[in-house]
Amino acid sequence: MRKLISTGSPFEKTAGYSRAVVQGDWCFVSGTTGYDYATMTMPETVEAQTRNCLATIGKALQDGGFDMADVVRAHYYVTDQAFVDVVFPILGETFGDIRPAATMIVCQLNKPEMKIEIEVTALRRTA
Repeated sequence: MRKLISTGSPFEKTAGYSRAVVQGDWCFVSGTTGYDYATMTMPETVEAQTRNCLATIGKALQDGGFDMADVVRAHYYVTDQAFVDVVFPILGETFGDIRPAATMIVCQLNKPEMKIEIEVTALRRTA
């Protein structure tokens, strides 16, 4: 059974996507930026944006019946190579023991205020 997860972000409706899609034992979380969706504000620092990304992803996973420990794949997109060493320790706080397969790419994102975007794939653990 397919379940669609939403954060209530206006971007989801406008662009026609879900924050996450659960299909069986899999959960696919869309690229998530650092917006605080309660206030629709974007923090200025990449550190705060990273923490917001992880909080939004964590909630989407939880809403789908998963948790961070189920994450098997992560893609990180940052807009400046200097951010790599800044966000690594923050990512390590969440994923250090989980150690999903991961890729980090330096690229341009959709809006100039966006400094990081994270997407993950989770597989429900059976044991």
